[in-house]
Amino acid sequence: MDPLAFLRAHPPFDRLGPASLARLGETLDIAFAPLGTVVLRRGGPRSAFLYVVRKGAVRLERDGQLVQVIEDGECFGFPSLIGRSEPTADAICAEDCLFYQVPQATFDRLMEERDFAAFFLEDLGVRLRRSVDLQPLPVGAELAVPVSTLPAAPPLRIAPSLTVGEAARLMNEHGVTSVLVDGTPLGILTDRDLRSRVLAAGRGPDTPVSEVATRPVRTIRGEATLFEALLFMLEHRVHHAPVETDAGLAGIITDADLLRLQIKSPLSLLRSVERLRVPEDLPRYAVDLSAMVEALHWGGLDASQIGAAVARLNDALVKRLLRLAEQALGPAPVPYAWIVFGSEGRREQALLTDQDNALVVAEDGAAHEAYFARLAERVVEQLVAARFPPCAGGFMATNWHRTLPAWIALFREWVERPDPRALMEALNFFDFRAVAGGLDVDPLDEVILRAGREPLFLAQLARASMGLRPPLGAFRRIREEEGGVDLKKGGIVPIAALARLYALEGRSHTRGTLARLDAAAAAGTLSQDSAASLTEAFRFLMGLRLREQLRAVRAGERPGHHVRLERLSPLERQHLKDVFQAIHQVQEATGRRHAIDRLA
Repeated sequence: MDPLAFLRAHPPFDRLGPASLARLGETLDIAFAPLGTVVLRRGGPRSAFLYVVRKGAVRLERDGQLVQVIEDGECFGFPSLIGRSEPTADAICAEDCLFYQVPQATFDRLMEERDFAAFFLEDLGVRLRRSVDLQPLPVGAELAVPVSTLPAAPPLRIAPSLTVGEAARLMNEHGVTSVLVDGTPLGILTDRDLRSRVLAAGRGPDTPVSEVATRPVRTIRGEATLFEALLFMLEHRVHHAPVETDAGLAGIITDADLLRLQIKSPLSLLRSVERLRVPEDLPRYAVDLSAMVEALHWGGLDASQIGAAVARLNDALVKRLLRLAEQALGPAPVPYAWIVFGSEGRREQALLTDQDNALVVAEDGAAHEAYFARLAERVVEQLVAARFPPCAGGFMATNWHRTLPAWIALFREWVERPDPRALMEALNFFDFRAVAGGLDVDPLDEVILRAGREPLFLAQLARASMGLRPPLGAFRRIREEEGGVDLKKGGIVPIAALARLYALEGRSHTRGTLARLDAAAAAGTLSQDSAASLTEAFRFLMGLRLREQLRAVRAGERPGHHVRLERLSPLERQHLKDVFQAIHQVQEATGRRHAIDRLA
């Protein structure tokens, strides 16, 4: 291949214009170095060239320790060129190598181009944020603007002593679908309330508004974006959101407002879930969810934002299935909580993946046991019908339903006697989140938070968290399995585990990986640089996985967690390698911090 054609296919040379490429071609040198050649020596003469590996591999070492491996299309020597300083690492040929050499003078001229220079001057986190290869279309103005920019008339307010008949006439006269009901706390009455709480319940028009209004009313701040309003409606399963500003309530936005702005899919799917009849309607959920995810992806939302929307829809589905189950089996004999954990607990799923759920029951008893066994079996089966596969490890409510005291005892055992193998089980449960049921499960949170003060537990948790490592083989090259590179096991889960560990050490009860990294950086348990690198690495991996999952769905394949290296651009392959190395470095530092090599 022509040298310039090769360079144009690799970053940062793909950012150069024709004139700069021509100048590069005039001064480019080609050199060969056999295995074992020391190209640059740490503390030795400064580099005269930017080296680009055409064939072979170069080891960068400090004090005999491998720092990085440079492979085909990658560069080294630039820190010395930029700083006019001696090399900071030994560069040793790990194989016979062919180099393209860019002289210092040419490199200096190319560095005058902003995009070219940014590649060398920015750290990993910034480079990943600037990467455009994985980004869908720019975020549309419809999702990014504050809700306060929507035209909204001042809300109609009524006294709680009015009847529902009078309220309905006022709503009809003013052409609105809701009214605020004065009182402490402030309430709201919607057209849906009139249908479900008045007509469907057999109440008459003389019913006082105070008996059917919802209190307290949930509000959203005027500076919130329309996307945040969408999540608000999905999470609380409401169709009206009063907008609160410093001057008071400015108006009420509705799901119809959002539908008119072409962000219909999530709310439309929520409505379908609320009308769901099983089992014939369940398979459609997966189809509609995949279509919604793709629409949001190409509408400009990143994988984390999409995961937040998907989690709320999945929660709504579970609540609906539990409601239908209670209609079939009768009311629950005692309070309970349906919890989810793992990626669903962290709200980090996109397309449908394995179930991770459990039941927490208030009291024990033979009658209770039989009821909740039937409840769990029914809901788990219906989730399978909705294309949520059974968990291969059996982490489902059919196997995991216990009383709250039993769960507390189990969590305490994990914390107080941290057996390494048992902790592999505990890692998933520590991401738990209650989805449905009225039982308060805060005592479980308290056990987890206390665990952040236990050095032995943290050390064992650190060791368990490092059970999965990035797929880096000899010379730190990316190791590809038969199905490709496993992004979940190789990167997403390790980052989630590190975030969980450092957030817990910082006494944070947050669940999401990105929120945990922020909390760990704020608490000082993880450095700002490490948190920033892991944050952007996580976004990169989640985005790459989502893109591959959507490709699989379009091709009629089952979405998974792998990506084939040949499907990636040179820039993406380099980013992926940088991401895996960043994870590896934080894992190594974690091992030293918690002295896991000294554990029995």
